[in-house]
Amino acid sequence: MKIFISSDMEGTAGVVDWDQCIIGGSQYPYYTELLTGEINAAIEGAMQAGATEFLVNDAHSKMANLKPDALAGRAGYLSGRYKPMYMMQGLDASYDAIFLVSYHGSMGSRGSVLSHTYFPMAFAEVTINGVVAGEAGINSLVAAAYQVPIVLVTGDATTAEETERFCPGIKAAVVKRSVSRFSAEALHPAAARDLIRERARSAIEDLPTAMPAAVSLPATLGISFRSSDYCELAGRIAGVERTGDLSASITGDDPLQIYQTFITVVLLCRGLIE
Repeated sequence: MKIFISSDMEGTAGVVDWDQCIIGGSQYPYYTELLTGEINAAIEGAMQAGATEFLVNDAHSKMANLKPDALAGRAGYLSGRYKPMYMMQGLDASYDAIFLVSYHGSMGSRGSVLSHTYFPMAFAEVTINGVVAGEAGINSLVAAAYQVPIVLVTGDATTAEETERFCPGIKAAVVKRSVSRFSAEALHPAAARDLIRERARSAIEDLPTAMPAAVSLPATLGISFRSSDYCELAGRIAGVERTGDLSASITGDDPLQIYQTFITVVLLCRGLIE
C-alpha cells in the first residue's frame, strides 16, 4: 500500500510566524524538527494500518526542509525548489492514498494562521467552481486526475474546513486553532503527534470507503490578483482568460491540465519583481 505525502510547514503545531518556517529564520531549525515529527506520526499511523511504502514531497518554501534519514518508514524523499507539479510532484495512479501534512488556510480565509495561496504577493483568492480553495483544494485537482483519494489533512481548524469542501469524508488532525493570521492556540507537540498518528491510522483503515476529490467537470479555477501587473502576465498564458482588471479564469475538462496551467501562472508571477 503506497501513500503519497505532500508536506507544507505553516500548519505545524506551534508555528505562527514566518521566522519559524523560512530558511534562515532564527527559529527555523527547531520548527523543522517539529514538522518532521508530525510527518513521521502520519507515517507511523499509516503503518499501523498496513501501509508499506511512502513518498514525502517536501512542498514548503524552497522545498528542501527535511533530513531524509530522519523520516520514518524508510520513506522516499522528493525535494528541490523547481518541480513542474509543485506540491503534488511524484503523485501518480499507483498510489492508494494522499496525506496533506502541515497545511494552512487560504489567502481568502478569515484569520487562518500564516494563510496564503501558493504565492501571497500575487493571489488574493482562488476558487474552484465558485468555491474558495486553499492549496489543499487546488491540489485536489491532481488527486482527481489520478483518482487517488486525499484521506488526511493536518493543520488548523480553518484548513480542515476548507479541505473538506473538496475532499468529503477526509480525516482531519486539527493541531491548532487560529486566533488571527499571526497567532494560534496549539496542542503540545506530543499531543499533536498522537492525534495525527491516530487520524492517519483511521484514514487508512477506512480507505475502502474513501471518496474521490469532489471536483465537478468541466471545472473553472478563478483567480483574483492583488495587482493588475500579475493579472496581465497571467493573461499571456494559453488557457488563461482574463475576466477583469484583477481577475482571470482557467476552464477545462482535464483537472490535471487546469492545475498545470495554474502552476504556470504561479511560476510566471514569481518572476515579477516589484
